[in-house]
Amino acid sequence: MTDIDLAREIERRRTFAIISHPDAGKTTLTEKLLLYGNAIQVAGAVKAKRTGRGATADWMALEQQRGISVSTAVMQFPYRGRVLNLLDTPGHEDFSEDTYRTLSAVDSALLVIDGARGVEERTIKLMEVCRLRDTPILTFINKMDRETRDPIELLDEIERVLQIRCAPINWPLGSGRGLLGLYDLHGDRIHRYQRGSGSRIPEDLRLSGLESAAARELLADRHADVLEEVELVRGATHAFDLDDYLAGRLTPVFFGTALGNFGVRELLDQFVQWAPAPQPRATDERDVQPHEPHFSGFVFKIQANMDPRHRDRLAFLRICSGTYRKGLRVRQGRTGKEVKIAEAVTFMAGQRTATDAAVAGDIIGLHSHGAMQIGDSFSERGEAARFVGIPNFAPELFRRVSLRDPLQMKALRKGLQQLAEEGSVQVFFPVKNNDILLGAIGMLQFEVVAFRLQDEYRVAAAYEPVDIYSARWLDFPDAPTEAEFRRKASAGLAIDGASHPTYLASSRVNLALLEERFPTVAFRATREH
Repeated sequence: MTDIDLAREIERRRTFAIISHPDAGKTTLTEKLLLYGNAIQVAGAVKAKRTGRGATADWMALEQQRGISVSTAVMQFPYRGRVLNLLDTPGHEDFSEDTYRTLSAVDSALLVIDGARGVEERTIKLMEVCRLRDTPILTFINKMDRETRDPIELLDEIERVLQIRCAPINWPLGSGRGLLGLYDLHGDRIHRYQRGSGSRIPEDLRLSGLESAAARELLADRHADVLEEVELVRGATHAFDLDDYLAGRLTPVFFGTALGNFGVRELLDQFVQWAPAPQPRATDERDVQPHEPHFSGFVFKIQANMDPRHRDRLAFLRICSGTYRKGLRVRQGRTGKEVKIAEAVTFMAGQRTATDAAVAGDIIGLHSHGAMQIGDSFSERGEAARFVGIPNFAPELFRRVSLRDPLQMKALRKGLQQLAEEGSVQVFFPVKNNDILLGAIGMLQFEVVAFRLQDEYRVAAAYEPVDIYSARWLDFPDAPTEAEFRRKASAGLAIDGASHPTYLASSRVNLALLEERFPTVAFRATREH
């Protein structure tokens, strides 16, 4: 591939994550985007508690049973000359680490907000993470086919709570049963709402401006009120500015309904035009530019048993520069070893497809076989630089694992090792005993681990609470200090699943006293992979 061809292909890429509070409609929107990209033929409803089939992005048995997303799914599809790499993240806060790591691998984000609930707690936390990287945010206010809050009130709340300016691109003409359509504030046209189009691409019914005879007929006795409201909106809201959007200072806002498949096309049409192409990526030594000819990338996720028939393990790698070619030889930064990438896959609507080429911005899957970890960097130039910003957070919930059948110990250790490498849970091995402890951010993580150990590894175990306040990763200044620490604090010393020394504090006071006793030891609440 020539430099010109490489530059052209990279400029076509749009790599983004969909983020939201649980139940805002994120996975449903994902399916509609895939529908417009011809990646699927019919959109299935998100599986609710009672009926319906699982969303395309939810491959895990537990996700399909519970109707929730608990792992990041990756899908690639074309749209209007662009190649979109979509990462559908878990909405539930218990899986925040997976979402945060995913956000390190994208160039922009699509924020989904429930029009009835507005800004919710999880939304605030996700925006804080995006703000750390000045990630461009495009907002979709969903569920306008239901009774919602006043749109002006929603925009005001987004600006006040999320601290980002809003630029509405379209405006809802009613809501719930009274939803008539969306008014394009820039193009002066109305997109008329068609009920019953949720599983297919609806006909694009456009009416010319608000003053047209067709608009007057549609709006009837509401026409004068709509004219007044639109004038107020234009005067009271921010105009869209592309530079401010790309800098993360302003979010263009679209209204619609993902379940009703309305407003999604307009959202997608503008997104592919405005969203940034692949951006430079920071390492601990330099910024890697996407147009550099040599391949580089990092692993941000590992997933075991996506295909239970093959008991496989895939490492999800974000390509940061250059081109992947089949048989490419690269240096693995953590180990310093040369690795041959014999085969890679891309993802389309949950299906894996072998690929011989991919460029910066793409997400590819590599068969791991236990040799790769989250945060591993790979470089065709042989650089050992490590891509930064891929976090591990100290857990504050802990469980002791007790086997019901001691003969399953080997299967238990294998399962926990793989789940820990995925980031599904953190595993700790105390140095003073043979306990196996699990650490998590949220309670649902323990439920997922128990389910997957039983479902994928046939391991039945009990999970008992244990009195641990929090965990801290340790960095020792020298060998004598480490030796002294091991003598005096061995009761709380453990090794985590990645072989890092860790202190498991029994209380806040215990942790504070130890930090005071060993002032030269770093007690870290976060650890980069």
